[in-house]
Formats: sequence, structure tokens, C-alpha cells
Amino acid sequence: MNNIFLITKREFLTQVKKKSFIILTLLAPILLIGFGAVIGLMFKANESHSIIEVVDKSGLFKDQLKSNDKLNYVFVSAADEKAKINNLKDNESLDGILILPELKDHDYTGLENSTRLIVNAKMGFDTKQKIVSDISDVIKKEKIKQLGIEESQLNSLDKGFTLKTINVSDNNKEDSDLAFGVKSGLSILLMYVTFMFIIIYGVRVMRSVLEEKNNRVVEIIISSVKPFELMMGKILGVTLVALTQFLIWISMSVIGALVLNTGFASFQKNIPGGNEEIASKLDVAKIATQISHSLLELNFPLIIFVFIVFFLLGYIFYSSIYAAIGSAVDNETETQQFTLFAILPLTLGMYGSFSLMNNPDGPLGFWLSIIPFTSPVAMIARIPFGVPAWQIALSIVLLLGTTIFMIFLAGKIYRVGILMYGNKATLKEIWKWIRG
Repeated sequence: MNNIFLITKREFLTQVKKKSFIILTLLAPILLIGFGAVIGLMFKANESHSIIEVVDKSGLFKDQLKSNDKLNYVFVSAADEKAKINNLKDNESLDGILILPELKDHDYTGLENSTRLIVNAKMGFDTKQKIVSDISDVIKKEKIKQLGIEESQLNSLDKGFTLKTINVSDNNKEDSDLAFGVKSGLSILLMYVTFMFIIIYGVRVMRSVLEEKNNRVVEIIISSVKPFELMMGKILGVTLVALTQFLIWISMSVIGALVLNTGFASFQKNIPGGNEEIASKLDVAKIATQISHSLLELNFPLIIFVFIVFFLLGYIFYSSIYAAIGSAVDNETETQQFTLFAILPLTLGMYGSFSLMNNPDGPLGFWLSIIPFTSPVAMIARIPFGVPAWQIALSIVLLLGTTIFMIFLAGKIYRVGILMYGNKATLKEIWKWIRG
């Protein structure tokens, strides 16, 4: 145990003193926010403003097709139809001409068949759907008038039904859509963080083993300690590095949220007079309060406990695999044929867990959160929705047992592979190492 502690300490201090660790720890949250902002700007930059001239021969659509910041309707005389169409190809300031024929005897089918949109370039799908939606709304209102029904009456008929759901297994709490959305968001966040940390730091363990093997440093180290102690010390050392980085990012997130919250409160107080309408429409404070209330109702002690236990066990489980891979090969190119065995089960668990949002207690959710290969991400994805205690206990026992067994197998591979050079390991050969 003393040797494992010394190696863990050495690995931890070596990793956290690297400039790359300090820079990545401080800049990663900023880069992540910047990356999200760039994606948002890219979507915004791809938006365009379209100008459509409308030839309304029946006058039915006059003043009823409303322009907005993305689409502008310009009504023109029917007498100019042919000239407009002939000049459309060379008119770069115009995107298209909408020809709406005359409505005869309330023949809406004939109106639809004769309506044409003539464009001079490819039109975006959203713009085309906006035009179709606007025309449909006008025709719908016209049909309502013919039936003698008031629009308010129709709106009343179309009004949806709100169903309140009371969960007797959860202290008769109401399962609102907002609370479900908050749980889904938290579930995705925790699941994604776990997945990324296991992959990133698992690969770091593998590279660290490979580096020491190639430098022949390991030959000196194992003259003083057992290969198993070296492997466990390396895994636990990187585990502490991951937890340190995780805690720093959580602290930065909390500080950032407090600063933004203060800034937003100040912004709301300083909204100029006369903009009460904007303030009432924003109503962000009310939404934030509801989200905060939904978060506070969650069982955070249980969520934190489950997150830490499954994160650590899952990380040690997969890091053992990565350590075994690093010891069995001579360079990073050869690692690609084996890392698939570590990535596939975890990826399957993550993408399978997305289906949990629809039915957290379904059979897929149950089995993914029980099977040790997928439970590190699936159980974390389920826990915000509530999981029976016996399922959590069973999953922990199975994951703990499988992790110990994987450490045992990885130790067998590591003991032989770390001293093998110039020999490309095959699955058959690795099996011999395990049996030896």
C-alpha cells in the first residue's frame, strides 16, 4: 500500500505541475463557452432576409400576409405579372414572385393547384415553410368566416388539455413538464461529463504507461515495486488529477453563475422607463425561479453520492483497460486496434441513455444501468428521475465486482506486457498472459 501511495503521489504531482494541465484547466470553460457562442453565431450568420413580391388576383391576401425580419412581402399589381417574371432572373434584389390566382366559388383546391412561387435562386426550407404557413392561415380564416364560426370559438375548440400528474411514490409531488425538462437537462449534463472524463483521462493513463515503457523508465521502477502496484498507483494518481480538475471547474461555474446572476438582476432593475412590455415579455426571473425551484426539489445528496460512486468505479474500470492496452503495445498507432473495446461499450451506454429521457423506468433504462459496462453513464443519467434503492445497490455491487475483476485481468496483462518490446501483441498472446 505504501508503494501505491508513493506512486499515486508522484503521478498526481507530475500531472498537475504540467503547464498543459494548468492552461487547459483555466481555459477549457472559456473555450467551451466560446465554442457554443461561435456555433450560435454560425446559425445566425446563415440566416438571410428574403423579399417576395406578391401578385394577389383575388385581393384575399392583401394586408394579411405579414412581413417579419426574415421575410418581406411586397404586393404588386397583377398587370405587372409578366414583366416582373421576365425580369426576375436578372433582379438580384428580389428573391421570388408569389402568384396567387383569383378565388372562384370558394374553390380552395383550385386556388392551391394554381398558386405558384417563382424564384431566381434556391430558397431556404424555413422561408418556403413560412410562406406556406402564412397562406394556410389566411385560407383557414376565410373558411371559418364561411362556416359562420367566430375565430374565438375556434380557438376555444383548439385549446389543449393540461393534465396534472401526481406521483404517489414521490410524496405526491406533481410531475410538471418544466420539472421533467430540468431533470432531463441535468441528466444529460452529468452523463456527458462522466463520459468525457472517463475517455479523456483513460487515454491519459494509457499514454502515460506507453511513455514510460518506451523510455525504459519502467524497468528501473519495477525493480523496486511490483507491476500491479505501479499500475494502481498510476490509475489512482490520474484519478486524483481528474477530480482536482473537476472540482476547479465546478468552482469556476458556481462563481460564474453568481456573477451572471448579479449582473442580470442589475440589468432588470435598469430597464429604461416605457419598456415595461419588454420586461414583462422577458419574465426571465420567473422562469429562473421555477427552474431553481425544480432543482431544489431534487434529492441532491443521493445524486451526488451516485455520481461520485459511479464516476470513480467507472473511471477505474475503464482506466484498467486503458492501462492494459498501453502496456501491451509499443506505440500509439497500435493502440487503435484495442481502444475500440473500451470505447464501444461506453458509447453504447451513452447513446442508449438518451432514450431514457422518454421512459426512465423502462426495460432499456433498467438493463443499461445494471450492466457494469454501461452503468457508469446510464445510472447517472437515470438518477435525477429517481431510482429504487435496490437497483442502485445491485448496480454498485455488480460494478464494484466487475471493476475488481478487471483490475485483476489488467494486472496480469500489465505484468507481462510492460516488459515486452518489439513484439506486436495479438489477442491470442494477451490471452496467454492472462492465463499465465
